Amino acid sequence: MPRPLVVGNGRLLINFDDRLHMRDFYYPYVGQLNHVGGHFSKLGVWVQGRFSWVDEDGWDRKLGYGRQSLVTDVHAHHEHLGLSLYIEDGVHQRDPIYLKKVRVRNHSNEAREVRLFFNHDFSLNETEVGDTAVFDPMLRTVYHYKRNVYIMINGSTREGGIDQFSTGIKRFNYAEGTWRDAEDGLLSGNPIAQGSVDSTVSFRLMLQPLEEKTMSYWMCVGESYEAVKALNQYVLDSDPERLLSRVAVYWQRWVNKEQRDFADLPADVVDLYKTSLLLVRTQIDQNGAILAANDSDILQYNRDHYSYMWPRDGALIASAMAQAGYTGVVAPFFRFCAEALNKEGYLLHKYNPDGSVGSSWHPYIVDGEVQLPIQEDETALVLHALWEQYKSGKQIEDCQALYPTLVRPAARFLLEYVQTDLQLPKPSYDLWEERRGIFTFTSAAVFAGLKAAARFAQLFGDDRRYKRYDEGAERIRSAMLKHLYDPEIGRFLRGIYIRPNGKIEKDFTVESSLFALFALDVLPADDPRVNSTMEAVKRSLRVDTEVGGFARYQGDYYFRKSHDTAKVPGNPWIICTLWVADWEIATAKSREELEEPKRRLSWVVRHALQSGVLSEQLDPYTGAPVSVAPLTWSHATYVATVLRYLEKVKELR
Repeated sequence: MPRPLVVGNGRLLINFDDRLHMRDFYYPYVGQLNHVGGHFSKLGVWVQGRFSWVDEDGWDRKLGYGRQSLVTDVHAHHEHLGLSLYIEDGVHQRDPIYLKKVRVRNHSNEAREVRLFFNHDFSLNETEVGDTAVFDPMLRTVYHYKRNVYIMINGSTREGGIDQFSTGIKRFNYAEGTWRDAEDGLLSGNPIAQGSVDSTVSFRLMLQPLEEKTMSYWMCVGESYEAVKALNQYVLDSDPERLLSRVAVYWQRWVNKEQRDFADLPADVVDLYKTSLLLVRTQIDQNGAILAANDSDILQYNRDHYSYMWPRDGALIASAMAQAGYTGVVAPFFRFCAEALNKEGYLLHKYNPDGSVGSSWHPYIVDGEVQLPIQEDETALVLHALWEQYKSGKQIEDCQALYPTLVRPAARFLLEYVQTDLQLPKPSYDLWEERRGIFTFTSAAVFAGLKAAARFAQLFGDDRRYKRYDEGAERIRSAMLKHLYDPEIGRFLRGIYIRPNGKIEKDFTVESSLFALFALDVLPADDPRVNSTMEAVKRSLRVDTEVGGFARYQGDYYFRKSHDTAKVPGNPWIICTLWVADWEIATAKSREELEEPKRRLSWVVRHALQSGVLSEQLDPYTGAPVSVAPLTWSHATYVATVLRYLEKVKELR
């Protein structure tokens, strides 16, 4: 199930599903650790002897964000209960505090008592073993704790603070949890529980006919009781409603800090651009990791998740954010990569947010042959992105510090990891992590990485290394034209494979990542060889359904929804569709020729969730999100494409 609502600040990340369950709660890193782990923490309402959880079918829910903000704007209406809830959620822009405001509207012509119930199904440090949930009578709060994680829950209405509470056992010895205790409108008041536990608290509102009242609710997160106690006092002293209002103002200022002329782009395209910037920000940890996605429902499919820092995803996302003017946000990413870099000068498959090496399926040995378990494009693209970061922010001190620790060792590896008889990069895994060979995308990335290293060497007066890096890049380019372009079919190959007998096998699969030929400056976008390649991409990867869009490559099997490969070569991906738009923008000679890529931007808007969240891919027949949502790469690619469009408009003027 996608996560249409995401709020965070680089330390604390919280995700909600479309039924308003809190499903993911990450702290102290974005993407690590998940203290809810996909379970359901939910909101319920009692009125006049009737109880309903807001996830039930009687509720009409509309999910979104406040205008240009990371504070949610949710409306839930229940006709038979005669109630409407207007909900705002946000995470404090600096501290690990989650804030919620609920306006309750009584549509009845009689006065009524309304009770709101909040259930908390935590599994601290990603295990249910050894948790404690306790009521604190001095503070009148409930808090959960285990080792170095404390979560304190509180709230207020005009009628007072927490009215009822209960703690109890969940999912053990037939105990379901305190959420079941809430359904009669009364909580037992059990003050402490340990083991596999949950808690529920309630608040009272006395509403006159047609009256509306507001309540506040918050969670404070920290490493100790004293830490969360201090944060709770800070919320009380600052007024929770005002704090949440300040959160909204901060993000509005943040997303509008760059004054930009959006030319003729429709308002909804511009809105999604700003929403994408905000959502990308939620996926960036304060210590530098840029997470691919944090939708834990993917665990149902492969018992692993997307809460990793893939250097390739991170590099492309960092590049887009830098170009958008957010160099400060992504600067820690490059320091993260410098620290993660292997002593031989390459980056591994993926990393956890704390910098440790992530899980992998790339082996060190295949058929008795020892190999590096890497995707070489990941190392190369980090150098390319660092140059984009420098161009955008001119932070020469940061780049100088990274020159000996990141640029030079990585460039040395790229120069040495070469198939000498071909002068192409040695075999490594492709960007989709599925096959090992010498690929056009990887080669283009290595070319771009070496060019970036050469520019840094030139910037710092290192003429000897400049010459070495630049000549290495040009050798890669020449070898690509010789070995990866096939004149018989008139386009570039996906790649080649060197078989055990030394023979070269060509891979003719049409592949969306061939956009890298122009995007990474191997060749101009209007070069005939690029033109024929991208026309093949448009022709062969178009999804011929009402949904439309473009697939990754011919015969893509990942989450496949159709075996009719003639019409559906694979599920449509947001990024792949935008890569086609990038080429159309790059080759446009007039404003009229920009109409097609502008329509593709609107296509992305149409296939976003109601809240603006973008998934990885779409069902080719229904347009429903497939795989994780939000996918950070989708949002960053959308940002990058909008910026390319605006740059082309300026050029054509």
